[in-house]
Order: sequence, then structure tokens, then C-alpha cells
Amino acid sequence: MIEKTTLNSGWTLHCNDTGRPGLPESIPATVPGCVHLDLLASRLIPDPYIDVNEITNDWIGKTDWTYRCTFEAAPEDGKIQELIFDGLDTIAVIALNGEEIGRSFNMHRTNRFDVSGLLKTGANELTVTFRSAYAYGAEMENHYGYRPNNYPGPGNLMRKMACNFGWDWGPTLVTAGLWKPVRLESWDRARLGEIRVSASLAGGDGLVKVHARLARHGEGAACRLTATIGDVTKTVAIGAGEDEVSFELTLPSPQLWWPHHLGAQPLYSLTLELVDDASGDLLDADERELGFRSLRLDTSADAHGSAFTFVINDVPLFIAGANWIPDDCFPSRVTAERYGARIEEAKAANIHMLRVWGGGIFERDEFYEACDRMGMLVWQDFLFACAAYPEEEPLRSEVEAEVRDNVVRLMPHASLILWNGNNENIWGFDEWGWRPIIKPGESWGLGYYLDLLPRLCAELDRDRPYYPGSPYSGSMEIEPNADAHGCKHIWDVWNDVGYEVYRNYIPRFCSEFGWQAPAAWATIAESVHDTPLTPQSNGVFHHQKATQGNDKLIRGLAGHLPEPRTMDDWHFATQLNQARAIRFGIEHMRSHREICRGAVVWQFNDCWPVTSWAALDSAGRRKPLWYALKAAYDPRLLTIQPRGDGLSAVAVNERTLFWRAKISGRRLTLDGTVLGEFEFWRLLCDRFAAKEFPLPEDIVRPGLPNEEVIVVEMLDRRAFHYFVEDIALALPAPRLSVDVAAINGGYAVKVRADNFLKDLCLMADRLDPDAVVDTMLVTLLPGENHVFSVTTGKTIVAEDITIGTVLRSANDLVAGR
Repeated sequence: MIEKTTLNSGWTLHCNDTGRPGLPESIPATVPGCVHLDLLASRLIPDPYIDVNEITNDWIGKTDWTYRCTFEAAPEDGKIQELIFDGLDTIAVIALNGEEIGRSFNMHRTNRFDVSGLLKTGANELTVTFRSAYAYGAEMENHYGYRPNNYPGPGNLMRKMACNFGWDWGPTLVTAGLWKPVRLESWDRARLGEIRVSASLAGGDGLVKVHARLARHGEGAACRLTATIGDVTKTVAIGAGEDEVSFELTLPSPQLWWPHHLGAQPLYSLTLELVDDASGDLLDADERELGFRSLRLDTSADAHGSAFTFVINDVPLFIAGANWIPDDCFPSRVTAERYGARIEEAKAANIHMLRVWGGGIFERDEFYEACDRMGMLVWQDFLFACAAYPEEEPLRSEVEAEVRDNVVRLMPHASLILWNGNNENIWGFDEWGWRPIIKPGESWGLGYYLDLLPRLCAELDRDRPYYPGSPYSGSMEIEPNADAHGCKHIWDVWNDVGYEVYRNYIPRFCSEFGWQAPAAWATIAESVHDTPLTPQSNGVFHHQKATQGNDKLIRGLAGHLPEPRTMDDWHFATQLNQARAIRFGIEHMRSHREICRGAVVWQFNDCWPVTSWAALDSAGRRKPLWYALKAAYDPRLLTIQPRGDGLSAVAVNERTLFWRAKISGRRLTLDGTVLGEFEFWRLLCDRFAAKEFPLPEDIVRPGLPNEEVIVVEMLDRRAFHYFVEDIALALPAPRLSVDVAAINGGYAVKVRADNFLKDLCLMADRLDPDAVVDTMLVTLLPGENHVFSVTTGKTIVAEDITIGTVLRSANDLVAGR
């Protein structure tokens, strides 16, 4: 059996710039980790997430570094001994006992080096020297020539996490280090090399396909490989001269794996054991969890253009999704527990797909394992984003090796439903002015997206769809961001116009759209120490990376909410506007379910404390957007939408059972006076369908538009429609009463509305940075109550629930203006 020795301890870090003042010769190092974290742990740099400290750390990425450790080992006759680096970031030279054993140029690959003849008995010194990514990038630009890049730095000229070089939500923190584990392995005769495993359905049975390639040593002993799943076992012989084997297993009638909103996630353990035929010795073993489900991506032509619909277990889905970025600028800090917590938060927000975006990383195994367990679908970009990429050597070979590594690693996961070629690069070439910059015949990445990547996916992972890009319309003959074909990104809404323009689009699938807002108040307070704290103060402004981002926040309020006068109002108004914008867009898209089959909001998470498009900030705190997503992605949605010259209530049902209930509605004044009402005894919305109910004429025609509201109800679902925006709505100053009662784990905060309250929010982090509230964005008619459940370990009394700080609503932004 393979002997494995982890080499994650005993490392030191050394700065290769001997003239750098203030650094000791040797710095304790953590593996997995990176240079920034080691310097931070030794208090040699200020925390780059705090205030404007990011800029004081620029020198780190422009410096060469060496990691060094000593470990005990001994040469073993007749065995192969290999050093395995699961992740080297990025331009690295590896030496053992003073002799170079290899080089790495790719953060996204595993490196394996045979050191059988180099180990000595006793202490062995291992060094890994990382060259500055900037210096290497300058060399590569001379080699390839310039290629357009929407963001600073040479991320498109090497295989490194592109957003390390800065993005419109992320800092420039150019890392180096051993970001994944290191180990020494010793084996003889044979071991399992590349193992490709897929699980699919064949009728009502589960079909497991296994392709194994062996690494051999010596004369090549005859072996047998035994696979077991459930009660099914199969053994295949591998002759002495053979190093590959392919076979299938059929598991009778497995339970189906479903995304979490539709069913359960049964997983079956597949074990593989490689045994020496002659001696019976176990040489190597492997185990993984498989889920059985069918999968296809329907891109067929139809009356509206061409579809983009994921079909799982023969059910055409509407995808309720969000984009996922690296959860930390220093990915080694993201633990399995943190992955799990973030994915649980996505699930709780009724999200059932995360798109792993192409400017980051292939996430670690723990991410995909958690998604398998929780029924969270995964769309995986290949790592190309917002730039032109050379297709010449040495980059091309690195891309191919990286794709082979990661497709083979990730293909067993039931949660993974798509390989996507790139993020915005085809769109960028077509519409962002790249054409005149890229010389005739010069590569820019298209050969990857239309040739290399689909060929590799077809070779390695035939059971999962590949799509060339996001956005992409299915053909280079159609402009890449068309409404009627493929997947679309909607960014003019945030960048140029108001969120009401979402209704101008009915895409087949929207894989990116978003609206900005600041992080939770507690997160800002922890990361920025400006006095006074204002939207334009140095720290707050530095934690806004989007071009003219703060200006766009204010411009986006125009026509909806008044311009805020205080920092508190700026914070709440922009957060509220973000939540409303995205809910508005999602409800519109879902109401057109027969055409649009997916909304993937940008973005779910953050990598540092920042004003961004995220629903969950970098501290894991929910912004109001999180609650808006939970409502807008509810599998049973009731919404009011314009249809023709009137309004319709639209029931949207993503449940497995039909939705049949009385639907009723009222047009009333904000003081509660009923002006018109209707009741329809049974509205039937079939499963996986949207049903429209035209509202009666006396409901949709207001007498005084700025004083009236429509309320429609269907069972426990409620929808509102206003005839004017808040800035013109006669919202009264909030009159309410608050009662606080202790409950298990926290407090029940009961609010009674004495007048109409719109989008009531309890900002729990203003009470306790660790507090979490169950609901937000609650609208109450006069006389109604709502109970907020606050999870906290801190004592809370009614006097703590201050209006205008802890308890916020649109009323206190608008009333009296």
C-alpha cells in the first residue's frame, strides 16, 4: 500500500530581496498558506483588509520568496518515492538537498516529482522558490505580445488566479506560496494514476463508468482492480504489460440525486482496490461518493430563438442561481467548515446553483463535496475571464494539463452540471474594442473555447455538457449577448441605467446581472476606522473597487429613493436599493418562465470587506439582498407584473406538486381604506409552470397613485404593487410599537404597525456583530404585526430597537422629504 507522509509543518519563509528592511532572515511559515499570511502572522505587515493597508503590501507580489523545510526520510530500494504538491502559487522552482527537481508555472495543477534517487537517510532539505508573478508576466508579454485585459496585471499571461491582480470587487494582493498540501509518497509495483469516474442513469439503473490508468515501477506485475458500490462488485484483470483499463458497473434502481428544492441527495460510496495478482498485496485504493441523476442542456431551436435549459432527471428546471468568487483573497484560509457554512447560506436563500466564476480558482474538493451533500448544483467555468489569452506555448500546454487535472478530479460530483469555456471573453472580443488591438492571425483564446476545451471534455467527461462561454449565443454567427439565444449577461442596468430596465429583457438564461451595495455595518466598522465615516472617506472609498461605483450607487437611487443625507441613510438606502433591484429583475424573469430558464445573480459572496454586488459579505453577514433572494427565489412565487396595458398576478411554481388556491386582492389607500377588491376561488398553477391572472380593471386603475397600493394574496404568499416610486409615494413617518421577548437562542422582536410600513428591516448587526435575523424587507398594513427572530448571545431590550438605526424602513428615508 502507498505510504504517505504529510509535509505541512516545519516550514520557514525567506525574502530573496536581501535589501528589504525590517524583515528577519527566517519567518515561520504555514503550509498550506501564502506569503501574505506568514508575514501577517509574524506581525511584519498590517492587515491588508483593514483601512487602506492594501497599498502598503504591493511590494510583496513584486518580490521573490523561498520556502524551506527539513524532513526526515530515507531511500527505499525497489520503491518509487515522489514529492506531491497539490498547489503551487505560481512560478516555482523546487529543489531537494540543493538539487533542482522541477519547476511549476501553474497555480491550478498538481505537481508530482520522482525523488527516488535524491533522498538521503536522515534530514532532507526541501526548498520552493517563488518568482514574482509580475516579473514573469513582463517576460511573457515580451514573448507573446500584448493581449487586452479588462483588469491590471498579467493574469491572462499565466495560469494564476486572475483576481489576485485586482478586480472591481477585489484588492490587488498578488500571492505566492504553497496554497495546498505537500506530501511524500512511497510505493512499489503499481499505483492508481488517473482515475476517471462518472455516474449516470441507464433507464432505472445506475451506470458507473471507470477508467483507470496505472503508474508502474519495475517489470510491471499483473494486477486486478476491484470496484464496489452498494451490493455490486466487479473485478477486472490488468496484465503485466498493461497500464489502462475501462469497465462499467450497473447498480440496480438507485435512489435519484436531486437539487435540494426538488428532492433528496442520496450518495453511494464507490471503492477501488488495486491488488497484486501474485501476492495478493493491496497496492493502492480510492474511494469517492457518487450520486445518480440524468443531465442534459437543451439548446434546441424554438419559437423564441434557441433554448438554454438544464434538464435533470427529465425535469426542465428554472435555475435559481448566484455567482461564486473565491471566498478569500488567500484561498488556503477557507476551511471545509467555511465552505459548508457559505453553501448552507446559499441554500437557505433558496439558491440551488452556484456558478464558480472563471477569474478565480477550481475550488478545493471540500466545496464540491459539500454541494453534493446539500443538493447545490455547480456550474464550473474554466479559468479564463475578461481578457484575451495567448494560445501559443508554453501557455497552451499548461492550459491542457490544468484542464485534464481538474476535469478528472471533479467529474465524479453529482452537483457539477456544466463546464463553461470562459467568462465574457467572446463578448469582449466582439464588443469591447479588442478587434483592432489584436493583430490579424494573433490568438486571443477562441481556439481554447471552440476547440481544445470541448475536445478535452469530450475525451474525459462525455456525460456532462460543455458550453463555450458566458455570455454566448451558441454560434459565432450570432452576437454573443443576444436575448434570444444561449446565456446572457445584463450589465447596462447597473452601469448606465436604472433597474426598471430589467423589464426590457427576456433572456433565455441570465448568467450574470447584479447591483451594488456596501457590506453590513458591523463589517465596515471592523475594517474601516475613518473619522468621520462617510461614503467618500478614505477607507470607505478604498473599499469600493468599481469604477465610479459610489456615483452609480447614488445615480441608481434616482427616481426610486431620495438622495441620503447621512452615512446611516446612505448605508441603508443603497442596501435597500440593491435588494429591490435584484428582486425586481428576478421576479420579472421568473414571470416569463416559458422563455427564460435561469437567473444567476452576480454575486453571492465576497473575498474581503468591500462595497460590492454580493448578498453575503466577507464576514458571512447577510445584506438585505440575501433576504430579497430568499423571497424572489422562493419555489412558490407570487408577483404582480405589467401585461399589455394592465397588470397580472403571476404565480410561479417550482415545486413537484401543483399549487391550487384562492387568490384575492385589494386596492387600498396607505391608511388601509379598501377602494376595490376581488376574489377568485381557485387559481391552479401546475408544477414547473407560471400562471397569469389578469387583475380587474377597478384594481389596476388608481384614483390617487401616490397614496394607493395593490395587495394580492394566495395562501401564505403576498405581493404588492405601487403606482409610483417611493420618492413620490406618500409614505408616513413610521409609527410602531416594539416588544422584545427572550426565546431559545435569542429574542423575538414583535413589531406592531400603527401605519403603513414598507420594507421594514431589523439590522441585527447594529445590536450585536454576531447576531442574525430571520427576516427582512417586511411590508405591514396598518394594524398588522411581524415577529423578527434574532439569534444572539447578547442581552436585548425594547429600548435597543431604535428607529432609524436598528429598525429601518423605506418610510424613514422618504417621510417628510
